[in-house]
Amino acid sequence: MKTNSLEYSTEQNRLKILGFWIFLGAEIALFGTLFATYFTLVNRTGSGPAGSEIFELTPVLIETFVLLTSSFMIGLAVNAMRLGNKKATITFITITLLLGLTFLGVEISEFVHYVHIGAGITVSAFTSSLLTLLGTHGAHVTLGAFWGLAILMQIGKRGITAETSNKAFIFSLYWHFLDVVWIFIFSFVYLKGMM
Repeated sequence: MKTNSLEYSTEQNRLKILGFWIFLGAEIALFGTLFATYFTLVNRTGSGPAGSEIFELTPVLIETFVLLTSSFMIGLAVNAMRLGNKKATITFITITLLLGLTFLGVEISEFVHYVHIGAGITVSAFTSSLLTLLGTHGAHVTLGAFWGLAILMQIGKRGITAETSNKAFIFSLYWHFLDVVWIFIFSFVYLKGMM
């Protein structure tokens, strides 16, 4: 692959990006399994509540807006990185991470609300599969926040190099992947569950 982008500038960098795409294939399999489990168990509520009884539109819209905005911000960070603008790269990654933390804060309050109204993980097959799917996505966002912080520190210390550009670009692929997963959660779990 011929490109002028710093993140692809060495053979090792190109192989790392290819390897990460393969890793994302495994992540697709993981989330595909979680979605399949959820769709199989969605109507098995037992004596617990159904989605239409526990889902609230406002927090879900906030989570969606915040996460999609963070995806836009990481795209701006990659663009700034490619332009060699260290300050803008750091700024956009910082905004991405702050939005990610905001998402996690809303999601945690949503989980507390679910447990408070009797929709804990042991209540029914539905709540178990729902909270496992949402929790796995949230755990990935949490990991991403720590990963992004490490990359932020490396860019701050070393500047924009072939190595830091490669790491930041791979991180952006991961973050975009989490946003795509969230779009599926928003569409097929929340919106469908509210109907």
